[in-house]
Amino acid sequence: MTIADIKNTTQAKMDQSIAAFKNNLTKIRTGRANPALLDSVLVDYYGSSVPLSQVANVALIDSRTISVQPWEKGMGAKIEKAIRESDLGLNPASMGDLIRVPMPAMSEERRKEMTKLVRNEGESAKIAVRNLRRDANESVKKLVKDKLASEDDQKRAEADVQKVTDKHIAEIDQLIAGKEQEIMAV
Repeated sequence: MTIADIKNTTQAKMDQSIAAFKNNLTKIRTGRANPALLDSVLVDYYGSSVPLSQVANVALIDSRTISVQPWEKGMGAKIEKAIRESDLGLNPASMGDLIRVPMPAMSEERRKEMTKLVRNEGESAKIAVRNLRRDANESVKKLVKDKLASEDDQKRAEADVQKVTDKHIAEIDQLIAGKEQEIMAV
C-alpha cells in the first residue's frame, strides 16, 4: 500500500463517518415533522420485521404532521402499533386508511436534552474521524519502518492527513450547530 492509497482510503472512511453522523442526526427529533424520523420504525409484516417505508408511503401533511398511507388495507393497525411502541414518543391517529402522526411540541427542557444528544453524537463522530487519522499515521509510519517511504514523505503525509481531519471535524461542527439551531427554534 502506498501513501496515496492510505490518504484516499482515510478520506473515504472519514466521508463515511460524516454520512453515518448525518444519518444519526435525522433520527433526532426536532419540533418540526420529518419523514426520516420514522425510518427506524419496524413493522410486523407477515411474521417478519420490515422498515415502515417498505409497507407504507410516508409524507408530510404540514410542518407538524406526518402522514402514513399503508399500501395494504390490513396494515393500518400494525403500523399504528409499531409507531406507538417505538421510542420516539409519538401518538399516531388513524383516519380511515390514513394514519396521521402529529409532532408534539417540545418543552424547553426537552430541547436542551436533544441538543446534548446532538453534541454527544457529534463527539462520537469526531472520535471516529480522529481514530481514522491515527490509523492512517500508523500505516505511514509502518511504510517508513519497512523502508518503503522516506521520513520526508511521512511528514508530508501526516500533514495532509491532518488537513483532511481538520476539514471533517469542521464539517461535523457545522452539522452540530445547524441541528442545535433547528432544535432550539420554536
